[in-house]
Amino acid sequence: MKNRKRLVENAIHGIFLILGLITVGCVLLITVYLVISGIPAIRKIGILNFFFGKKWASTAAQPQYGIFPFILTSIYGTAGAIVVGVPIGFMTAVYLAKIAPPKEKAVIEAAVSLLAGIPSVVYGLVGMMVLVPGIRIVFHIPDGASLFAAIIVLAIMILPSIIKVSLTALEAVPKEYEDASLALGATPVETYFRVSVPAAKSGIAAAVVLGVGRAIGEAMAIMMVAGNAPNMPKVFQSVRFLTTAVASEMSYAADGSLQKQALFSIALVLFLFIMLINAALNFFLKHSKE
Repeated sequence: MKNRKRLVENAIHGIFLILGLITVGCVLLITVYLVISGIPAIRKIGILNFFFGKKWASTAAQPQYGIFPFILTSIYGTAGAIVVGVPIGFMTAVYLAKIAPPKEKAVIEAAVSLLAGIPSVVYGLVGMMVLVPGIRIVFHIPDGASLFAAIIVLAIMILPSIIKVSLTALEAVPKEYEDASLALGATPVETYFRVSVPAAKSGIAAAVVLGVGRAIGEAMAIMMVAGNAPNMPKVFQSVRFLTTAVASEMSYAADGSLQKQALFSIALVLFLFIMLINAALNFFLKHSKE
C-alpha cells in the first residue's frame, strides 16, 4: 500500500516537473526564435539607425527603419495607462476587499470579470465610435485618434487584471494583523493602508506587472484609436506603438525581406521590454524585503 502511494506521488511529481519544463521550454523557444529572426535586421540597418532613427518608411523607394518614435510611444502610452489605471484599480481592490458589503462586492466583481472577458476589438470599436469623437469635440482638435485616446483605452483594459490580483492578495492577509492594529488604536482606514496593503505588496506588485504586460502588448484596440501613424509621440497626435507597427505591416511584408526581418526585430524589442520590467520589479521587491 505504501509503495503504491509512493509510486502515485512520484508519478504526480513527474507530471508537474514535465509541465514546468514545457513552460520553460516554450519561453526558451520563443526567445531563441525572436533572437534568430530579429538580429539580422538590426545588423543590416545598424543599431543606432534602428533604435534611434526617427523615421519609419518601410515601403518607400529608399526604406528607413527607425523605431525610436515607436519606442517612445509605447513607453509613454504604457506609463500613462499605469498612472491612470493603477490608482483606480488599487483603490477598487481595497474597497472590495475591506469595505464593500457582500452584495455590492458580488455585483462589482461580476462587472470586473465581464470587463476582463470583453475582446480587444470591442474596446477598440467603442473607443473609435465614442472616445475618439469625444476627444475631438472636447479639445477642439482635427482628429481625436491620438496617444491620449490610447492611454484611456489601455487604462480601462488593465483594470480587471489589477483589481482581481490585488483583491486576491489583500484577502489573503491574515485577519490577526488587522485585529492587532485596531486593538492598538488605529482607525480602519489606517489599518487598511498601513497594515493590509504592505502585507500584500508582493501580490499588488504582481498585479502591476500584469497590467504593464497587458498595456505594452496590446495591439488591436490601440490600432483603432491611436491613428497608427509613425509620428513622434504627442498627446493629441496620431501615433503608432511597437505592437501596432508589427500588426499593421506583418500581413503584407514579403517573406525574407528586410521589412519582415525588421518587424521581428520590433517583436524582439517588445520581448526584452517585458523581461526588463519583470526583472526590475523583482529586484526592487527583493531589495525592499531585505
